[in-house]
Amino acid sequence: MGLKTYGPTSPGRRFMSGATFEELTGVAPEKSLLVPLKKKAGRNNRGVVTVRHRGGGSKRKLRLIDFKRDKIAVPGRIASIEYDPNRAARIALVHYADGEKRYILAPLDIKLGDTVQAGEDVDIKPGNALPLECIPVGTLVHNVEFEPGKGGKLVHSAGNSAQIMSKEGRYAVLKLPSGELRKFHQKCWATVGQIGNVEHENIIIGKAGRSRWSGWRPTVRGSAMTPRDHPHGGGEGRAKRGMPPKTPWGKPALGPKTRRRKTSDKMIIKRRKQNVTIA
Repeated sequence: MGLKTYGPTSPGRRFMSGATFEELTGVAPEKSLLVPLKKKAGRNNRGVVTVRHRGGGSKRKLRLIDFKRDKIAVPGRIASIEYDPNRAARIALVHYADGEKRYILAPLDIKLGDTVQAGEDVDIKPGNALPLECIPVGTLVHNVEFEPGKGGKLVHSAGNSAQIMSKEGRYAVLKLPSGELRKFHQKCWATVGQIGNVEHENIIIGKAGRSRWSGWRPTVRGSAMTPRDHPHGGGEGRAKRGMPPKTPWGKPALGPKTRRRKTSDKMIIKRRKQNVTIA
């Protein structure tokens, strides 16, 4: 994948950049793997906003992605590499030998006609899925299962990968993209390779309208609000906070821990933040 820049024909275009899409095959998406996607605008099942600054955006359909990779010992051929409006990564359409078609996350450097397969004794090459116990130490992987048989939950974004650092007993230690070191059961499955579209993080949006196309609404500073809308609001001119920074609901915004204790926290060896180690 490459990036393209635009001529400064307007203030919004001056610094804008975008993808060249040169790796795409230019075919229409597989209709059997498309489902309607209803917009939620950041609201839960009661209609209450639980994620702020979401809404609008271009109309799109959801592509059904095979995160479980449970077509064991059935070879598949990469038929196309496509754009997915719902994620940063590219997706690849796989035609399996038994006639079934599925989408998978497209690994880096995968090409049309390549063969991918899932199983315990398949080759260690990008696109193949195996249990962690069958993947050598040092290998880059993505689409990692959190629990055996539940399907890949981690490392889905463009350009990301996790690295197998070591194995001991029933567990393998993986270094996640955030820098966190975490233990995973060796029966968990993962897909070999780094996810493609690595230049995605370098794209410059350029203008507010492009964010609106993606479904992001404007974010307003708390100090620009009234006191009833935000703890930082009110005052004449640009007033200082006079207090530690807070969220709109009055909770501490910087410093205090907000992560809930989970039983899976015992699997964390080293947090993504510096100088925080789990014994």
